[in-house]
Amino acid sequence: MQNTTRCLCHRRLGALLLGLTLSGCTFVALTEAGSKVAQSSAQDVTNCTLVGDVSSQTKDKVLVDRSTGKVKEELIVLARNRAADLGATDLVETGVEGGSATFKAYRCD
Repeated sequence: MQNTTRCLCHRRLGALLLGLTLSGCTFVALTEAGSKVAQSSAQDVTNCTLVGDVSSQTKDKVLVDRSTGKVKEELIVLARNRAADLGATDLVETGVEGGSATFKAYRCD
């Protein structure tokens, strides 16, 4: 019985450590096209053309809550990649909640 308890404890500790390790990782990569899309403010895009709305989602919990900063970073990377597919040059955040975010994508020539 004692060996079974010790084994179960080690598994739980291992799962916790894995969760803590993953909570600091970024799971998505910025594409070459996405790297050309700038994060901008509403004032920066007043003379630009709206090309569409972009939303992004990522996990905000992997066994444990992930860092809010890392989650937001992933949401922005995903949105920049999607905005590039629309031909956008600039991206303005309109809302973030947990593991979801919304943006407006603009083309500024």
